Amino acid sequence: MKTVTLALSLLWAAPALAGDSPQFRGPQRNGVFPERGLLKSWPAGGPPKMWSAAGLGKGFSSVAVAGDRLYVTGMFDDEGYLFAFDLDGKRLYKVSYGPEFPNGYPGARTTPTIDDGMAFVISSRGKLVGFKAADGAKLWEADTLDLFKGSRRARSLIPTWGIAESVLVDGDRVICTPGGKEAGLAAFDKKTGALVWTAKGLSDKSGYCSARVFDNGRVRQIVTMTGKSMVGVDPASGQVVWKQSYPGRYNIHAVSPVFFQNYIYVSDGYGQGGAMFELAADGRGVTRRWRDRNLDCHHGGVVQVGGYVYGASSKGKWMCLDIRTGKLMAAIPGVGKGSTVYADGMIYGYGERGDVGLFKADPADFRLVSRFKVEEGRGRHWAHPTISRGVLYIRHGDVMIAYRIKAD
Repeated sequence: MKTVTLALSLLWAAPALAGDSPQFRGPQRNGVFPERGLLKSWPAGGPPKMWSAAGLGKGFSSVAVAGDRLYVTGMFDDEGYLFAFDLDGKRLYKVSYGPEFPNGYPGARTTPTIDDGMAFVISSRGKLVGFKAADGAKLWEADTLDLFKGSRRARSLIPTWGIAESVLVDGDRVICTPGGKEAGLAAFDKKTGALVWTAKGLSDKSGYCSARVFDNGRVRQIVTMTGKSMVGVDPASGQVVWKQSYPGRYNIHAVSPVFFQNYIYVSDGYGQGGAMFELAADGRGVTRRWRDRNLDCHHGGVVQVGGYVYGASSKGKWMCLDIRTGKLMAAIPGVGKGSTVYADGMIYGYGERGDVGLFKADPADFRLVSRFKVEEGRGRHWAHPTISRGVLYIRHGDVMIAYRIKAD
């Protein structure tokens, strides 16, 4: 028995395997999945459906894949739950992580982040929880509402629609953007949940954005969007290295920044469009290089592929921009407003009306190749697609669906 227990412990402490997608929007949190040998077109009814699993409750969480497990979150009666499934869609466990936000657009938003045998989620009420990924045992929790928003005035920094992010794990730290007095960002020890640092001087509201690590070989920073700013923070100390004013309509900056060489691209909905900023050589500031009003991605994410940015505008056009200049290369109907990911030369779009599209990622020939409609599940089609080991995972409300997209 001891030998088996040790073997399992070593298995769950192992690093992510090839083909894993252990966090929101893929291995690098950028919507790009390093898959090969995928279908370049689909049959009329879509790629073959392998299975579907119902019973997830309300939510917009994407699917995380680590080893032989799938992870997702959902909400029942205002309570949030972490689920684990095997690769055949069999549910292995369902564990609570605390109350979710009941107003506005109720449902679990956080995609689990899987790292070092642990799973991390943050509720829309700001409760950060660490679990054992193997069995769902709760390891620790930190209530950021109590930690950083104790006073009535501080509680005014709670976003209108609650916290809506998927936490970043960087080394031995879990990083989130709770908002609050001098706590626009905060880092916690991933093993114990102890508070490591807060970003002093950063008291903005959370902007519904999932942070990313910028690393160009010379400068390494955590970069994210708050309600009113774009910021670069030192990962070791939490020091705010630079802060760029960038107000969002309704304090919404739900699209994670995209990095290209020494540049940072951001995009927002409500007609605000997007902009490209160049990071200073010493990493201590940014300068805006161009702005575009066409690609105003709301919350579906954009992808950078070969010097071009692809995504869906708030009005439903699917667009391609030259990332160096902001020039609009193409704009097509596609599948309407939705979320965007990329793999093996193709753009995958999941429209808010339930259509999934396969686009050719070519600025000179950007076009919709195939499409099908997601018929299962109820509610809004807001979860971002996940691709892992030749399988496309779509979550729609109460249901998770697996499609085979590997070319035979």
